[in-house]
Amino acid sequence: MPIIQSSYKPPFLLRNAHAATIYPSMFRKVENVAYKRERIPTRDDDFLDIDWIKNGSSKLIILSHGLEGSTHRPYMIGAANRFSKLGWDVLAWNCRSCSGEMNNKPQFYHHGASNDLEDVVLHSLKANAYKEVYLGGFSLGGSLTVKYLGEHDLPDVIKGGAVFSVPFSILGSVNQLSLRGNGFYRKRFLKKLKKKILEKSKTFPDQISIEGLDAIDTFEEFDDKYTAPLHGFEDANDFYRVASAGNYLAGVSLPLLIVNAENDPFLADNCYPKEIARSSENIVLEIPEMGGHVGFLSSKDRSWIDDRMVAFIDQLEN
Repeated sequence: MPIIQSSYKPPFLLRNAHAATIYPSMFRKVENVAYKRERIPTRDDDFLDIDWIKNGSSKLIILSHGLEGSTHRPYMIGAANRFSKLGWDVLAWNCRSCSGEMNNKPQFYHHGASNDLEDVVLHSLKANAYKEVYLGGFSLGGSLTVKYLGEHDLPDVIKGGAVFSVPFSILGSVNQLSLRGNGFYRKRFLKKLKKKILEKSKTFPDQISIEGLDAIDTFEEFDDKYTAPLHGFEDANDFYRVASAGNYLAGVSLPLLIVNAENDPFLADNCYPKEIARSSENIVLEIPEMGGHVGFLSSKDRSWIDDRMVAFIDQLEN
């Protein structure tokens, strides 16, 4: 499909990429959400904590969060509330180690761990007679969503998805976050990830060494030492090559909206899949000039993301 022109226009004070990224993450106020938590098993005897809003609907939206996020991030709560108010059922899920309680395995989560999303989808369908299921993903959660849609045999009730701020090339995003002006994000993420490694090393001292952990200053160093070996990759480059969502776009056979802001500080040029979008009958690529990374506020506390997701799905249903 053609790359479509975006309607998104930011408030004046959020035209800067960093302001657009940081303000909603740290200061956006969203309405409290009435989640009901459920713990489900994974296929490898670990667990995932998922949060429901059930309205007795035949329609379900499944929401996946970004790196070191959770179901309680403002963008997740905002989308959950919006769909709930429309009468939908909502399932927002926490990646392993992100629910407030550490998971049971040495492994935690990464951009390519779409099997966990598949477990969530299949669980949601076991006891609920949904007629339509849509997937929404943000950043890393968008990567998981695209990979799941592109490589798995999908239940017939899954009708499409919408993803925002997706790093289609992990290496491209890693390189972008290595730039001097993006040190704030890199250090913030690594601080949180290192804390989890320290906690896991106490439970699995024979499998996780903290030697040299304090000296790690880049994602490539962290992924080479921890992410890759813990999750079955040869090294960081093998992880980036195999797990990147861009590898799976050609397999997407359902309608998929991709929204990546042109000024996203996390995304390199190869994170905008223009050629695949132009040749695909299913993929809609939208590149707003501004919006930052999972930003896209339309006013102080209201997100254009929620409006765009609803509009895209409405278009598919009508």
